[in-house]
Amino acid sequence: MKRRIKIVHIITRMDRGGSAQNTLLTCAALSGSYEQVLVHGLSLESRMTELERRSVEKCVHEAKKSGVRIIPLSSLVRRIDPLRDLIALFYLWRFMIRERPGLVHTHSSKAGILGRLAARLAGVPAVVHTPHGHVFYGHFGSLTSKIYLLVERIMACITDRLIALTHGERDDYLALSVGDPKKIFTIHSGVDIDHYLHAKVNIQGKRKSLGLKPEGLVVGTVGWLLPIKGPMYLLKAMAEVWKEYPEMSLVFVGKGDLEGELTQEASCMGASEKVWFLGWRDDINEILPVLDIFVLPSLNEGMGRVLVEAMAAGRPIVASNAGGIPDLIYQGENGLLVPPADPKALARELVFLISNPGKRREMGDKGREMAVRFGTDSMVQKIDQLYLDVLAEKAHSEKR
Repeated sequence: MKRRIKIVHIITRMDRGGSAQNTLLTCAALSGSYEQVLVHGLSLESRMTELERRSVEKCVHEAKKSGVRIIPLSSLVRRIDPLRDLIALFYLWRFMIRERPGLVHTHSSKAGILGRLAARLAGVPAVVHTPHGHVFYGHFGSLTSKIYLLVERIMACITDRLIALTHGERDDYLALSVGDPKKIFTIHSGVDIDHYLHAKVNIQGKRKSLGLKPEGLVVGTVGWLLPIKGPMYLLKAMAEVWKEYPEMSLVFVGKGDLEGELTQEASCMGASEKVWFLGWRDDINEILPVLDIFVLPSLNEGMGRVLVEAMAAGRPIVASNAGGIPDLIYQGENGLLVPPADPKALARELVFLISNPGKRREMGDKGREMAVRFGTDSMVQKIDQLYLDVLAEKAHSEKR
């Protein structure tokens, strides 16, 4: 019997973020075709709640049941830590020498640097990298961003395939001279859309359970409360919206460093009773139908899986014209695009949708129709084909 090709995946954090969930899904879905091994950091920087941790453990357990071997690596952390980074690099190199994988697939920036370097030092035949959204702007200061850009240009030279989540992300890589155009492929992140398309929700009952007012429309967002996600711009936009529609409610679903600052700003605006911070939740498929308008005000976004979830839930969307978002949001069809970091433009489009219920319904219906393009099957098939292509290329090269 021919031995299955072993693929080692490496990712820094195993939490409920899009990159981790996408990676777990890929490993589990392809475990029947390849021997799948996933090495991940301990995710301490995610500061997960107990509910979130249990949810992650459930996902990991399901992946293990499907045949994925999962290995935690305590030295693999998201922040720059020279000592831990060297330890992680040494461990990964030794691990690959022992395991002899046919292909290594790294995920996210930090794991991508250490994992690709270790793979090449260990003589792994094929290396694939998925950044899950680059960090060339919006995440760090100018100097740090330039350093990451330089490192990624170097790392691209030892990468056989680079997977961009959107055409916008791929364009950024090419514009910044990161990688060979022939080796950069766009594969949209897969989402379990059935979970959102067929959610049965009693809207008024759910609003009551969340503590929301029974009257007025609800605007909301789902994601990390971090500067890169732009939640403060949404709050400032709502200050303009409330001048015309004071009964509107604003919902933030997620957690992050900005929660305290957002809470304080809402208080200073006299809007504390209009803003809800729901924290991390595992019932997003039930919360999205409660939102009359979904907003993603990010300054940069690899793709924004939550946009697909909102589309599948039939929500009209207002989002930043940044990163890979335009791959998903078609202006005037399933949503509206606004310049990033522009609360006045965001407020203007929100007011337009609030005052046009017919347009909200039309965009929501179109979003449902478009969401099927981003299901998990399509993503898995494309990644499988990419693996086959690069492995065949390496086998042909060895014969020559």
